[in-house]
Amino acid sequence: MNARHQLQLKLAPWALLAVAAAWGGAFVLMKPAIERQSVNSFLATRFVVAVVAMVVLRPSVLGKLNRELLLKGSLAGLFLGTGYIFQTLGLARTGAAITGFVTGLYVVLTPLIAALFLKERIKAFTWFCVVLATVGLALLSLRGWSVGIGEALVFISAIAFAAHIVTLSKWSNGLDAYALTIVQLSICALLTGLISLGQGYEKPTDAGVWGVVIFTAVICTAVAFIVQTWSQAHMTSTKVAVILTMEVVFAAIFAVLFGGESLTLQVSLGGVMVVLAMYLIVMKEA
Repeated sequence: MNARHQLQLKLAPWALLAVAAAWGGAFVLMKPAIERQSVNSFLATRFVVAVVAMVVLRPSVLGKLNRELLLKGSLAGLFLGTGYIFQTLGLARTGAAITGFVTGLYVVLTPLIAALFLKERIKAFTWFCVVLATVGLALLSLRGWSVGIGEALVFISAIAFAAHIVTLSKWSNGLDAYALTIVQLSICALLTGLISLGQGYEKPTDAGVWGVVIFTAVICTAVAFIVQTWSQAHMTSTKVAVILTMEVVFAAIFAVLFGGESLTLQVSLGGVMVVLAMYLIVMKEA
């Protein structure tokens, strides 16, 4: 193993943690925006802007698109887009806190899918970290529980997000991360665009919404998924899933700092458990 590869292995978890921070912060930014523009219209605009920005910044990347990259990127994008769509459908039918928890169950589903389809052997220590993160997510998110159609739809999104993580872990190594990200986001733009057109597309209503769209498109979508795609070439899918659960922790932190929400003992304990799970699996997993 050369020095450059060793550096990449060390940097990848922290790059992915930065992605989780960006996604967590996006919750606070998006909340007022999606009150003025429908969720699917917002997502479609966000994905289209992200793809256009990436192509404008590096038009030469289109020359790297080949059959293998298009096929693999399209399947990964299908999983990702399906996750966003079912999460949105579920969110309309259940509470935001429960949606956050059920979505976070991809941390459990990811090693299951990896074991079933990729024949990955999941160590007992890794399962301990997964369970610790899941309990932490429950404490962070849940204020009561009920199971209905909304929860079922969100659970489908968790399966899709887990499949996306496993797919990237399997395919991202050896493929151009920038080009692969463009293909994935193009599929997401297509899926959410078709739904928003069917519902009656709503353009961003004002400069404030456009600002949120551009920020989330560039930082939380284009940059974030480039980093995720690159990072997953250097770590296991289960480690990725545990690190990404930090999104909920960052969302809680930003909600307290900028959203006027209070920090309870339950939320604090849940956050500590997720952080501990992330630390253990990053620093101790062989």
